[in-house]
Amino acid sequence: MRVLVACEFSGVVRRAFRALGHDAWSCDLLPAEDGRPEHLQQNVLTVLDQGWDLMIAHPPCTHLAVSGARWFKEKIHEQLLALEFVRRLLDAPIPHIALENPISIISSRIRKPDQIVQPFHFGDPYRKTTCLWLKNLPKLVPTNDLGTGEQKCWKEPPHPDRWKRRSRTYEGLAAAMAMQWGGLSELASSERRTASMDKPSPENEGRLTVVGKP
Repeated sequence: MRVLVACEFSGVVRRAFRALGHDAWSCDLLPAEDGRPEHLQQNVLTVLDQGWDLMIAHPPCTHLAVSGARWFKEKIHEQLLALEFVRRLLDAPIPHIALENPISIISSRIRKPDQIVQPFHFGDPYRKTTCLWLKNLPKLVPTNDLGTGEQKCWKEPPHPDRWKRRSRTYEGLAAAMAMQWGGLSELASSERRTASMDKPSPENEGRLTVVGKP
């Protein structure tokens, strides 16, 4: 399965899919933290049409998360741009899409999420409310529900990279995405075969076939 992990510099989700044999690539304006070559350092909007089967998208939440509501009036323009970016990701020509963000204005300005999960649902002992907007994907099933967890991301000390630390996907959630959504590889192969069969052959291209007449 060809997997695009949009707006990821950490490589956490990319590595989870590649560990299961998928052709997974991360893409971000920042370089990959792990230095792996399976990373596209460019605007993800320029690669959406390159034949991906699945996209996991992590658009920046700086201007979207309701945790920053007190500054909303000061960044209306930035919000509009951020929402347009989200819309373009959700409308990408990719059969299966999951878009991840914290509780944000995506819910009120575009649509409500299909699922809300926590890291502690997947074995990591932390709280980080994560909303998922899904296209042709099933909801994730908890793999190791610990019941609750520590609010770790809010306790990150002041640091230039604090936003990076808070934005990382936890390993358990990434593994669940790869295990449960990576199993769609057979469906993806079938869809590619169907698309190939639907294309007219060179010798028949342009001909009109009338069904039901001799």
